[in-house]
Amino acid sequence: MTTHDLGPTIPARANWAEEAVAAHAGAEHLTREEQVLERIAKARARKAKIKEQRVTLSHGAGGKATHTLIEAVFLEAFRNPVLERLEDGASLAVSWTDGATGRLAFTTDSFVVSPLFFPGGDIGDLAVNGTVNDLAMCGARPLHLSAGFILEEGFPVADLQRIVASMAAAAQAAGVQIVTGDTKVVQRGKADGCYITTAGVGLLDRPTTLSAAAARPGDVVLVSGPIGDHGITVMLARGELDIEADIESDTAPLHGITAGLLDVAGDGVRLLRDATRGGVATICNEVAVASQVAVVLDESSLPVRPVVTGASELLGIDPLYVACEGRLVAVVGPDRADAALAALHAHPLGEGAAVIGTVKDDPPGLVLLRTAFGGTRIVDLLVGDPLPRIC
Repeated sequence: MTTHDLGPTIPARANWAEEAVAAHAGAEHLTREEQVLERIAKARARKAKIKEQRVTLSHGAGGKATHTLIEAVFLEAFRNPVLERLEDGASLAVSWTDGATGRLAFTTDSFVVSPLFFPGGDIGDLAVNGTVNDLAMCGARPLHLSAGFILEEGFPVADLQRIVASMAAAAQAAGVQIVTGDTKVVQRGKADGCYITTAGVGLLDRPTTLSAAAARPGDVVLVSGPIGDHGITVMLARGELDIEADIESDTAPLHGITAGLLDVAGDGVRLLRDATRGGVATICNEVAVASQVAVVLDESSLPVRPVVTGASELLGIDPLYVACEGRLVAVVGPDRADAALAALHAHPLGEGAAVIGTVKDDPPGLVLLRTAFGGTRIVDLLVGDPLPRIC
């Protein structure tokens, strides 16, 4: 008689059947919405595990694949209390030989945008502004930057000079200095012309500690201006979509507007984030998960330029996920929200600032959007790589 090995089909636990019946009985008393939310919560509670054998473009899109890569590979290997916060930069306590103490913010970033030059900016000022902004989101006053260049053999020297001049102008405008750097040249075809990696150091001269885990029910969510400008600009600048629009990147240094916000709202500011890769939606998801709260956004309150709305509809994408390079998201206590909004409006980069949502206690870990049609939908992290690479 032939026998077949059916594999480990029966769970090892002796009471597995009783547990399954109890779970099913419990589920029967839940609404369909509650069952979906419960499944989402269970999925998010699982330890991050990367399933792919090779890195894909989706791992750099800022969505679920990116978060899995960070948590399962980098955080798993480098784990420490500072890194575990997964903020835009690290806040470090330092002491000097004369006995003085203080706090510094430290951050690093890489820039691989294509095309290198686009309406409103280029990879050079993007690199400076992006690093300055990461320091500003920590509540720091940016001081010094480093710049590393990976250049492809055959890259035009004139283009390199143009990029470097743009970086110098951006650094001067932001009041920072580029004090060290590195240059590597790789063979033709081994890079996309020019990649830039920067690091930055800033001084934390305020006692405020900003964190995605600090949001509380009742807090207000603000954005400093229209969203999606940068991402749409870069996508259209490639000329692959045959769409023309009068729009340019919003790349800009944000430390001035954050300083004004912190001056008036102080410890009422829970979190600051610049809405780059993954857009506003990704920031709100990070807040919801880290603080175990619900972030409820109002679609009718989202500041989006008509040209961005139109281009997004043609491309089949949601502006909530499109990158900005000169916009910040702030979560502020309800008693400081009006002052915070006024401070944003008082700065030239915050004229289009708006309150876009609130923080609730339920359902924890989720972002919900009240649509213009009166319904509500979940705004989750991006799955896969639905957007072209823009940073």
